[in-house]
Amino acid sequence: MTKKSRPRTGADSRPAVFLGIETSCDETSAALLTEDFEVLGSVVLSQDEIHAPYGGIVPELASRQHIRSIGYVVAECLTRSGRTLSDVDGFAVTQGPGLIGSLLVGLSFAKGLSYCFQKPLYPVDHLSAHIHSVLIEHPSIPVPALALLVSGGHTSIFLMREKLDVVCLAKTRDDAAGEALDKIAKFLDLGYPGGPVIDRIAAEGTAGTFPFSLPQMSDGSADFSFSGLKTAAVRLIREQELNAGHAALPDFLASFQQAVVDALCRNTKKLIQKIRPRSLILVGGVARNSMLRRDFLSLAEQHNIPAAIPSPGYCTDNAAMVAALAVEQYKQGRRPDPALDLNAYSQFQDLRT
Repeated sequence: MTKKSRPRTGADSRPAVFLGIETSCDETSAALLTEDFEVLGSVVLSQDEIHAPYGGIVPELASRQHIRSIGYVVAECLTRSGRTLSDVDGFAVTQGPGLIGSLLVGLSFAKGLSYCFQKPLYPVDHLSAHIHSVLIEHPSIPVPALALLVSGGHTSIFLMREKLDVVCLAKTRDDAAGEALDKIAKFLDLGYPGGPVIDRIAAEGTAGTFPFSLPQMSDGSADFSFSGLKTAAVRLIREQELNAGHAALPDFLASFQQAVVDALCRNTKKLIQKIRPRSLILVGGVARNSMLRRDFLSLAEQHNIPAAIPSPGYCTDNAAMVAALAVEQYKQGRRPDPALDLNAYSQFQDLRT
């Protein structure tokens, strides 16, 4: 059930405050935002050290760590913001997609808060939250906007026709771009998480030294495929006997990273020419990648379109983007009841806002 929110009056005319909670994967995060998208406090607790020995995320370990951390993270966020739970006007939590065990930790915690304080609970789609994360720093982004979302689990292009009105135009048919980068880093034993390591080493190399063919969709769509690039990279590693100490490693990683970025920008360009959006958005964990940020901004400049990319801290999974999406729903008059029957969902589905 959704109610229209009533404007604040008199002594209660302060901006509404929303607490966001994010536990979709391996970051435990809480953030407090006002209805003006002002971030009052934000805490992101990473689990990198826990999962690093395994070279990837272990779902059971992730959910157990969320259970240990969620109370502390929310309390620390409130302390940093100088507010209490009684000051919160609404709660927001990631409902999916993600690791089901991890999602249930955050969802259960948020349900308890919503029930205890009898305040509305906004269920948030993780991908839609990434797209709307630009509102934190770019609240007046022109629409329709074409949004490229790139992370370890997702690579898609969305059209934000209006705020809260988002449709998927293209997606990966196999590996996500971030997953391909992480797997090559793991194959070379470069450390975890692999994407940032590749970005750092690639900065010392020359792109194009190693040739990579970009995948083409036979149906002419703007969908992505990165499994072929990953396979070609593994073959070159074996043929050239590349390893973490090889002199040619920076050139190889620069070439591979450039191929991934070229594929992302090429398909985005295809939809720019077809849709003619008023702005471009780049979001997701891989949006921190320096080469992708540079080439994406160049693409926007070529088409004379404004581009919005969140600061690196708002690219990876964080609760500020969760709260930001709830803020936008609030501003458009949506006010759900405390919802105890909400359940998590693990797989991508039509965006829920």
